[in-house]
Amino acid sequence: MVHDLREMLRLAANKNPLPTTAIYDGQTIQGTIESGERAGYDGHKKKKGCKVHIAVDSLGSLLALVVTPANEQERDQVEELSRQVQEVTGENVSLVWVDQGYTGADAKEAAKEQGICLEVVRLPDAKKGWVLLPHRWLVERSFSWKSRFRRLLRDYERLATTVAGLHYLAFACLMLARLLGKTLWSS
Repeated sequence: MVHDLREMLRLAANKNPLPTTAIYDGQTIQGTIESGERAGYDGHKKKKGCKVHIAVDSLGSLLALVVTPANEQERDQVEELSRQVQEVTGENVSLVWVDQGYTGADAKEAAKEQGICLEVVRLPDAKKGWVLLPHRWLVERSFSWKSRFRRLLRDYERLATTVAGLHYLAFACLMLARLLGKTLWSS
């Protein structure tokens, strides 16, 4: 159902119903007692929990999702994300924008096997303060949208499949609201 809603949103925006580009990123979610043994420790974020790796299209709609322990690296999820993206788009995606967590020959090769070219969007060398990165803000906006669902702010689930299912449900609600021209909350 999520993929049908995505196609309808793309048609409403006068875009091809099947995207040709995507953006990958991962977000660490703080674990709870229920997370149990499937939770890992993300040393960079200093959090124990799970990591949600998502792929979105150019409108910020969900294409694919993988849930792993927080200590799993982004580059290790490229193969599974790429496989899922190609499955839901009919092998239509040829370019994916990623951040520096996806660098390395293994990640590029995993994407290439699925017919995808990974393009790393890097920070400018002379960076001062916060910088808006082209294309990358789309996935960050999607993370922001899903954070409006309190259940997704912490990992309260025992199973990773439940975490994934709740994310798909949240994105289905968001896409349905966008199709109807409504907001799910007031600003």
